[in-house]
Amino acid sequence: MTALQNLLSHLQSARTRAAGSATVFLRDVGHGLLEVSHNTLALVGLVIVAMLVFLFSHRDMSQGVEQKALSWLQARQEARTAGTLEALAGLNEPDAITRATASDPRELTRQQAAVANWLSRRYRVAPEPVARLVQEAWTVGAKANLEPTLILAIMAIESSFNPFAQSPVGAQGLMQVMTRVHDDKYEAFGGNHAAFDPVTNLRVGVQVLKECISRAGGLEAGLRYYVGAANLADDGGYAGKVLAEQEHLRQVAAGKTVSITAPLILPAPVTVPATLTGPDAKPASPGEKSTTDQVALVG
Repeated sequence: MTALQNLLSHLQSARTRAAGSATVFLRDVGHGLLEVSHNTLALVGLVIVAMLVFLFSHRDMSQGVEQKALSWLQARQEARTAGTLEALAGLNEPDAITRATASDPRELTRQQAAVANWLSRRYRVAPEPVARLVQEAWTVGAKANLEPTLILAIMAIESSFNPFAQSPVGAQGLMQVMTRVHDDKYEAFGGNHAAFDPVTNLRVGVQVLKECISRAGGLEAGLRYYVGAANLADDGGYAGKVLAEQEHLRQVAAGKTVSITAPLILPAPVTVPATLTGPDAKPASPGEKSTTDQVALVG
């Protein structure tokens, strides 16, 4: 029995000594690794400091290293983008300018240039496309017997010269024509998608405006038809805004100074020239103003 106890005691003592030795070994290893890491970090820091001191003491060499590094980075960037640039170069289209709705403002008359410049600043749009629209308004207005300032005022109020504008009810483009209602008018221009061509939208919008004025028998009533308020007691101030903006444009065309923040309020009653209603305009009789005739022509 005593021999067995002695054997167990020896085994326990050996296990204790082994555990102690392992603990001491691991502690020593840990201390060694910590010491080595500290020494390594110190060595790395010393190397970096030495390199910096060396580079700063040799300015020319420092600049050379920087230039080589920059050249290497640029070369890598060019290598990454070379394929993309080649693919984009294949999209070049020299004839694309023929699709642009733009004119050189210097080619306009004095009146047209003044109006284009004022509209460009007031509605924060580029002068070149506005110049093209001003030219078109003068040309189409002369053919339709409508003042160009009226056409431009409607575009300003309807879309703020955004050719891609669309109202909640589907009126589209610069003059916010109801494309689905007037799709027959777009047939001569290749289809309904022409509604988003600024010049086409202007021309179709003038056709609709002329019809509205002729049907209503006067400009203000025609504007109510144009905005789709013929059957309503109030047009929401639409006609007044258009006429106020037209008055601003008249003054600008006359060489007067008008603030680009001028409010859309008529300063005084505006007398509408007879030419604005067209030679064929006449007051519509009550029988002519049926619900069918007074459908919304624009948004």
